[in-house]
Amino acid sequence: MEEVILSTKYALDSISIYRNLLEDEVLSKFRKLLDYISKTQVELDGAINLYNEFFFLFAKSTSISLEEYILEKIIYDDNPFSSLGTNEKAASNDLNSLQLVSKLSSEVIKSKLIQIFSNSEYKYLIEKLPTWVSKIEVEESLLYQDNLKRIKGIITSNICWSESTKDLFEFHKNNGCGVFAHFKAFVWERLMGKGQLKGIDAPDPTLLSDLIGYELERSTVIENTLQFLNGFSANNVLLYGDRGTGKSSTVKAILNEYYSQGLRMIEIPKAYLTDFPSIIRELKNRPQKFIIFIDDLVFGDEEESYTALKAILEGGLESKTSNIVIYATSNRRHLIKEYFSERKGLLSKEPNDEIRAHDSIEEKLSLSDRFGINVIFSSPDQNRYLSIVEGLAEKRNLNINKENLYKEALKWAIWYNGRSARTARQFIDWLEGDLATREVTEYE
Repeated sequence: MEEVILSTKYALDSISIYRNLLEDEVLSKFRKLLDYISKTQVELDGAINLYNEFFFLFAKSTSISLEEYILEKIIYDDNPFSSLGTNEKAASNDLNSLQLVSKLSSEVIKSKLIQIFSNSEYKYLIEKLPTWVSKIEVEESLLYQDNLKRIKGIITSNICWSESTKDLFEFHKNNGCGVFAHFKAFVWERLMGKGQLKGIDAPDPTLLSDLIGYELERSTVIENTLQFLNGFSANNVLLYGDRGTGKSSTVKAILNEYYSQGLRMIEIPKAYLTDFPSIIRELKNRPQKFIIFIDDLVFGDEEESYTALKAILEGGLESKTSNIVIYATSNRRHLIKEYFSERKGLLSKEPNDEIRAHDSIEEKLSLSDRFGINVIFSSPDQNRYLSIVEGLAEKRNLNINKENLYKEALKWAIWYNGRSARTARQFIDWLEGDLATREVTEYE
């Protein structure tokens, strides 16, 4: 028993490539617990407190077993092996050490404590300590549901975890490591004045199959994305047009369609475009492909972010990287606001007006041209609008006469926001709820 605890403690101490795991709050507390109960002088209150502190942190993690917790930390760790494939031997040794740690059960630790305090009248407190599951069997049917479950299954199916080193690196090659293995969508934010990536736990779940209409427009964006994923030259894309036509939904659905092929998306607020060089440095050596997503793009006069985007699109030395493209959406064809006073400047004789006013106007109008592909999403005419409504109704299996469907859809468009793909979806949402309510009422 004592030998098992000591060997587990030394296994944690011997970790090299996966050293980041020792900074994890759960494993750090586990290590402190093992260190403490391995000493010659152990106090009951100190041992119970450390045990419960570890258990509390582990229970908060929602992992079913200690083995699962450690596996997830291994899979998501960003280290020289997971990112570059170097130090394979050291990684193999660490995997075996971590396997040993994962096997240590709460029963062994409690038995050790009972042995230490066998003569204490408070021994019953140790017996009442909560327990955790060390290992959980992975059902074979779950092994291939997704890449994460698959690599977990491969590792646990080997007698020694080190036998899965090559499979693990292959997983990292296809799926990334660290946050890029954990999340498929990110937002760039600033904290204390410093820019950083924040993973999105539940990104918009829209799928391409959910989108009805605008198939031709969407196909252009999909084709460009597939070229990008296959390692061929691809363009930055501007999707512009009327509100509610599905521009943003198209970009989000493309992520959900292709993230398993290594696609990731980072949404950047327009105000943070000046951080683009920092974002490039963060992404350029990653094996994944990244879409930088800028939603609802429009600039006021003399904005710094306009200059930053212009430099990005023109492909400065630092912004040239083959694993990044920019997809932006806008309700405006001309992305920079233009004023009548500027056109007046073309004929002005005022000494403070710009001499080459025409050049400034042309520069403002040309920003959208710096995107390689422009895709126009226009408001649908009545026939197209009704076609979208009908397609959505069929997809949701709504039982309604087509004539009534069209009639109600047109009334909805008059009452709410006019004709658009968004209006069609909002109408179908209402109709589905209305039909369900009537069905319940009739049943009662």
